[in-house]
Amino acid sequence: QGYAQKYIVKNYFYYYLFKFSAALGEEIFYITFLPFIYWNIDHSVSRRMIIIWSIVMYIGQVSKDILKWPRPLSPPVVKLEMRTDAEYGMPSTHAMAATSISFSFLIATMNQYKYPFELGVAAAFVFSMLVCLSRLYTGMHTVLDVIGGTLISAVLLVLLYPAWDTIDHLLLTSPFCPVLSIVVPLVLCYNYPKLDYYSPTRGDTTTILGAGAGATVGFWLNNQYTAPAYTSENFQLGLPLLTSKIVVVVLARFFIGILFVLLTRQLTKSVVLSLLGYRYKFPIGDLEARKRLEVEVPYKFITYSSVGFSATVIVPVLHKLLGLM
Repeated sequence: QGYAQKYIVKNYFYYYLFKFSAALGEEIFYITFLPFIYWNIDHSVSRRMIIIWSIVMYIGQVSKDILKWPRPLSPPVVKLEMRTDAEYGMPSTHAMAATSISFSFLIATMNQYKYPFELGVAAAFVFSMLVCLSRLYTGMHTVLDVIGGTLISAVLLVLLYPAWDTIDHLLLTSPFCPVLSIVVPLVLCYNYPKLDYYSPTRGDTTTILGAGAGATVGFWLNNQYTAPAYTSENFQLGLPLLTSKIVVVVLARFFIGILFVLLTRQLTKSVVLSLLGYRYKFPIGDLEARKRLEVEVPYKFITYSSVGFSATVIVPVLHKLLGLM
């Protein structure tokens, strides 16, 4: 672990296709696609996708560290990624994320918007397939890892679907939602399965649960004080016919929102790490200190809960002030 293998790329089409597809299961995709849906398409769809994504990913990450199935041996496999090599393999959380995000989007929109159902199924299938194949191409998972992740995600979608509306209603209206949205994920993060060596799975899980917690608190606040989901229209664009003006508004919302979210993440991360460094006596650049439980969980949870909160509460206010609503 930790060394880079030498390899020769013989087919650049597959290489760049699957390197790009692998990124569809990482933070860069989550932090852009999920807010885009919230800002420009539909709040209810975004809410359901974020909740399902948080639940599915938590179960997938925990399953890895309970099962402790190794990743493919290298050699003979050539691994094109190094960061996730320290994690266990089964199930593939890339496969779980791709399946849950694509098919929850399909299920949440098929009764709200008019589009060919077959086209939606094909798009969800292609998206999931590309991410799954990327995990084989990059040497990070076995076929069994990918199949296991896909099946687990599919089963969770089937089990959770009947409760979607109930969960959504409780998250928007229950007075206990803000407290539970913070306390429950924090308890899960601090009681994450312990390993004999450091693995980024705990930190990644904290990132996901933190973002979900911040977004959930944002959903509740919006429903209470701005645009109640069950009594008035949301303030997103929906899916009208695209015109040049609408495209400009959509792009403006997206780039302004993403810029603000990234600035929020960086600022919060710096402040929280500085405070934790002062509390536990380590320099802010000490990467080993960041792996400690008492540092990693609060710094990642607070950082990414601020990301989720800013994306759902502050950015829409900013859009409104700029005349983009």
